[in-house]
Amino acid sequence: MDSFEGINEFVAVAESQGFSAAAKLLGCSTSHVSRQVSRLEERVGVALLARSTRMVSLTEAGHIYYRQCKDLVTGLQQANEQLSSQQIELNGILRVSAAGAFAENHVAPALMLFAQQYPNLTIEMDFNSRMVNFIEDGVDFAIRYGRLTDSGLVARKLVDRPMAAAASQEYLDQYGCPSHPEQLKQHSCIIANNDHWLFEEQGKPLNALRVHGRWRSNNSTAVIQACEQGLGIVYLPKSSFNGALEQGRLQPVLEPFWGRGTSSWIVYQNRRFLPLRARMAIDFLVNHFANWQE
Repeated sequence: MDSFEGINEFVAVAESQGFSAAAKLLGCSTSHVSRQVSRLEERVGVALLARSTRMVSLTEAGHIYYRQCKDLVTGLQQANEQLSSQQIELNGILRVSAAGAFAENHVAPALMLFAQQYPNLTIEMDFNSRMVNFIEDGVDFAIRYGRLTDSGLVARKLVDRPMAAAASQEYLDQYGCPSHPEQLKQHSCIIANNDHWLFEEQGKPLNALRVHGRWRSNNSTAVIQACEQGLGIVYLPKSSFNGALEQGRLQPVLEPFWGRGTSSWIVYQNRRFLPLRARMAIDFLVNHFANWQE
């Protein structure tokens, strides 16, 4: 069994491209990771990693060895979790990165239901729209909205998010109600993450319309509140309004031109192995929102 020592550490360093990041991933010290990898290199008699003051990379021999070792580590992890899954007693910490009203109002409550099933599981949700480094930040998966650009990640669709435009009755009484998206150029628009709004006419997309206004925020709750205070017209996924339209606090605007919008996704690192708690949480969310409607 001594020949297996250091393999787990070596795979972690290869995937995270650093000893510190690997140590964080494995929950141990950097010196332990470095020592185990050095001993592994001594046993196999070849340098597996090229080290510099700024980065760590695989040597040619390291690439070959990594491909073989990764299958070993994956198989062992899955075998261990297969035994654990027979009783399904999840534990440890599930770390989720999320952003936006949909995550706050819908994903978080769903994960609370998931947590109730597993009393030994801790869930940490970080509401932050920045791009995350899944290994360095220790994030299991993220909830993101819109077009995804990183092809190195796996994305599973949660829901489609059709759009809606609205304004307060006070604003409409003072400035009038636009009858076509082009008229928004003469209106104050409340901007969330994007000042180029996409509308449709008879199912066909119109050219992106750049809007302007005197209130901008990346927090949808603040955007809706500004709209209710009469600061302008807002255009967001319909679920972001959280009852404001139904309760009459806001009035629908340009309804025939509302776009289909984009989607909310579960995003995670493209690797064969995910912790059981992450895999089960992802499957739970996908099933939970399978029949969800705006």
